[in-house]
Amino acid sequence: MGRLADKIAFITGGASGLGEAIARRYVAEGAHVIIADIDVAGGEALVAQLGAAARFVRLDVSDEASWLAALGTCERLDVLVNNAGITTLGSIEEVTLAQFMHEIDIDVVGVFLGCKHVIRLMREAGGSVINMSSMTGVRAQGNLFAYNAAKAAVTHMTKSCALHFAEQGYPIRCNSVHPGAIHTPIIDKVLAQSSDPEALYASFVATHPIGRLGKPEEIAAIAVYLASDESAFATGAEFRIDGGSTL
Repeated sequence: MGRLADKIAFITGGASGLGEAIARRYVAEGAHVIIADIDVAGGEALVAQLGAAARFVRLDVSDEASWLAALGTCERLDVLVNNAGITTLGSIEEVTLAQFMHEIDIDVVGVFLGCKHVIRLMREAGGSVINMSSMTGVRAQGNLFAYNAAKAAVTHMTKSCALHFAEQGYPIRCNSVHPGAIHTPIIDKVLAQSSDPEALYASFVATHPIGRLGKPEEIAAIAVYLASDESAFATGAEFRIDGGSTL
């Protein structure tokens, strides 16, 4: 039996990047996964690869009606992975209001709505909420103003949820994962925003004492632990998987 046998997991942004890596690992560990993404073609293609252990639902994480419709297809959930996110490159002088609000809509409002509306599916039997933050949620960078703000918000939203669930007697745990720079399609999109992508990539590597970027599979490994019963005593915690970048 796998570490996640018979668990049902809902993964936002599950069609690619970290979400895809987590979905693949969850299925390998015995879970049934619901791939939730705005990318219909990508999500359906992944489900076709994963087989009967997976299904796809379209989800715009910034829209409450979309959340209600997607979660309405679930009779129960054991795990919610709030993974969907974007990264906006730019300092406080460079980021526009529209860019800032779009970052907040996806990375903050999306997590808020997921945490809020999954409660009804978990408050009786219990569950694990895993919020994807970032190393920048605890260590700011001057050229990632909007992203810094969003991920810092996710960090404290996680703690607030963990406290509330415990105070209400809900058997729901809530933890945040703080990856360093992981080579996924999001990194490629950030590099595309730069006038000197090679120098920017080198700067990402330089922030990690371990001397490289992370791999999606390395984040999926901690997501398995947090979804499993092995982490039953962990809630409100920051799990930093960042190659030493926040040391």
